[in-house]
Amino acid sequence: MFRFPFLNRHNRSSFILPCLSAALGCMIIGHAQSAPADPKDASSASTPSATSSQTSEATSTASTTQGPTYLGDVQPIFMGSCARCHNQQTRFVYNWLDYKTAYSDRWELKRRIWDSWKGTYYKEAMPVANSPESVALTDEQRLLIKTWVEDGAPIGEPRPQVQGAGPLSKEDKIAHGKQLFTACAACHQPTGKGLPNVFPPLAGSDFLNSNKTRAIGIVIHGKQGEVVVNGQRYSNSMPPFPLSDQDIACVLTYVYNSFGNSGLEVTPEEVKAQR
Repeated sequence: MFRFPFLNRHNRSSFILPCLSAALGCMIIGHAQSAPADPKDASSASTPSATSSQTSEATSTASTTQGPTYLGDVQPIFMGSCARCHNQQTRFVYNWLDYKTAYSDRWELKRRIWDSWKGTYYKEAMPVANSPESVALTDEQRLLIKTWVEDGAPIGEPRPQVQGAGPLSKEDKIAHGKQLFTACAACHQPTGKGLPNVFPPLAGSDFLNSNKTRAIGIVIHGKQGEVVVNGQRYSNSMPPFPLSDQDIACVLTYVYNSFGNSGLEVTPEEVKAQR
């Protein structure tokens, strides 16, 4: 029977010992190369990956905050172009003035406001075509909402628009109120003349000028049902808007001092009293 020469006792020993020596040598050399000579080196060796992770996380956070946010960018658009239908008083559609609701429905928002408008989603675009809100919604605003959704729909913070901590002068209120009025202009029109038989006018409004307290309450709480303005009946709904006391004071002061109205001034204290 044929035997391999290295299987005899003598040759087997001479074969095994060199192999063991070689294996042990590789293990020692490999360990020496992989292990740092000093414990400080070990901590410094792990630092770059930890720093890289922290930098990546910080970059991700920074990129999120630099993009559009709900309170800073998206909610003002919703107030101007969606609030007539999507508000807290409606029963059959979502209240997009609420962040949690808008966040939950964010992908449908993108589909309705961007994809449908671009022809890549089968449901009707929002706002409804040829409505005052649709006309008021710009291409840039649609793209902003799309970007907000794709960036993770961050809530953010309201953009500071009133500078300074002290009381505002009447002129400052009017200037700030003019900016806020964009949320009203889709229905009441930039001219304040409203839409015949649909939205009542603010320009020269006997309903508005006769009762400042009532006007404040409507902006805070909204209104449903019939109103008579300048002898014309209107039956529609106005949602409450998520504005601060200062913002409501400013927008009403702007309206009262525009469109041929009475020139009244509204204070944050008067608004607070109606909450």
